[in-house]
Amino acid sequence: MAKGKTQTGTGKKIAFFDTTLRDGEQAPGFSMSAEEKLMMAATLCDLGVDVIEAGFAAASPGDADAVKRIAAEVSGPAICSLSRATENDIKAAGEALKPAKKSRIHIFLGTSPIHRTAKLDMSKSQVLAAIERSVSMAKSHCDEVEFSAEDAIRTEREFLVEALECAAQSGARVLNVPDTVGYTTPDEIYDLFSFLIANVRGAENAIFSTHCHDDLGLAVANSLAAVRAGALQVEGAINGIGERAGNCALEEVMMVFATRKDQFGVDIDIDTTKIYPASRMLSKMTGNPVPRNKAIVGRNAFAHEAGIHQHGVLNDRRTYEIMTPEDIGLPGNALILGKHSGKHALAARAKELGFEIDDDRLAAVFVSFKAMADQFGEIADAQLIELISGVTGSESAVWSLKRVEMRAAYGAQAEPFARVELEHPARGLVTDIATGEGPIHAAFNAVQHITGLSATVEELEINHVGAEGRTDCIADVLLRVEGQNFRGRSRTRDVIPAGVEAYVDAINRAAASLNRDAFGHEKKAVKPADAQNAA
Repeated sequence: MAKGKTQTGTGKKIAFFDTTLRDGEQAPGFSMSAEEKLMMAATLCDLGVDVIEAGFAAASPGDADAVKRIAAEVSGPAICSLSRATENDIKAAGEALKPAKKSRIHIFLGTSPIHRTAKLDMSKSQVLAAIERSVSMAKSHCDEVEFSAEDAIRTEREFLVEALECAAQSGARVLNVPDTVGYTTPDEIYDLFSFLIANVRGAENAIFSTHCHDDLGLAVANSLAAVRAGALQVEGAINGIGERAGNCALEEVMMVFATRKDQFGVDIDIDTTKIYPASRMLSKMTGNPVPRNKAIVGRNAFAHEAGIHQHGVLNDRRTYEIMTPEDIGLPGNALILGKHSGKHALAARAKELGFEIDDDRLAAVFVSFKAMADQFGEIADAQLIELISGVTGSESAVWSLKRVEMRAAYGAQAEPFARVELEHPARGLVTDIATGEGPIHAAFNAVQHITGLSATVEELEINHVGAEGRTDCIADVLLRVEGQNFRGRSRTRDVIPAGVEAYVDAINRAAASLNRDAFGHEKKAVKPADAQNAA
């Protein structure tokens, strides 16, 4: 699904306002450096978002620097800075945004009774005066002004109309109606936006925007309802990060519009194939893994374990996939082998691993597989290779880990190293000793030396699981090999072999996909004459 190909011909264009670097980044545990924010902004630009809220310039010198660097180096989207309705904030935002080709100052001010009394100690007339003063001032510091009526959902409707009218008449071109505390419901927000669009005078030259938080798990649903009512801008963050339970997950809204054009009939200018890379970059930068069951970008979003589902997907992926992994930039779906899997998935994975198993032997392997799956849950390739080899006496042409020893470094002169022993049917036992930045890195280097394949670790996650006296380590790794991604998984009793075995698992997948032999060299195609001689 290429950028610009999600149009339906209706002409109703939905803009995406990305606040990953502001609302998302200010949430506990998601801080990013100025350099990381710049890299993420470039990724958001590639994705095609319309506005990047780069930070809150008045919050700190670091935030101001990040906004300024993004404004200078990222072109395409409008670059935005958040600002309170004060002169100093507006000046700080304007100064940071000076290098931007298109700039926006986003002014917010609480309008609900609880915000007016408990936080601002301001009357309604004082709030209106502050809106008029701040929006008018901001116009001279940027290309466009957005005004947010903070806690709009809990604001009296009549006063909310007054506040938005004041902002529009003062020069705001975007009127944001945020559900600041994640309190509303789809029916309620649809009714509110319909009412506001019909009753706010002076908004003819402005658009309405929706900004929903996920405290009740309704941020995406509420944002979609607001669009149905006439909102033309959706605000949110990649992976749904943000204050408390987070923001509307932009990737989910993007794929709803792309997948259900029949229901929404709107145009978006998003390259959906850049969604997955953006999600993974953010996860890597912040050190916060995406939950497995997360819609669109979670590891299970295109994974299948149930036998009926796997059989259907093997025959035609449309049986259980309403969109393809490739639509979001993911290489392909995943058939997870576990206690719910059937023979079709087992046979497909065995073939990928280089085993040719007839029906009778497959039946015997399947019995042992089910017993192992009941004990361990999800079965890694290394376990499956061992099981098939034990039942059938055959070997797969892949590497297997036999031994790993590591030494951590203590002191300035010490150097971490690892000794790794792998086995391959064609090369036998091969041992290598390597150094690295740490012992696990050294072990990975040793595997690369042995297999002849160079790889970059994109993700590595190791978890302890189990109960009733047995604890295992499950390691998941994502490797980048020659521009392609390959996943590996392992389950062992200890952390060290789990991580290395998962790495070997991913290397085996890479070798098979790239058609490499046991030395990492590209396999030569067999010519017809050679095939006859071999016969």
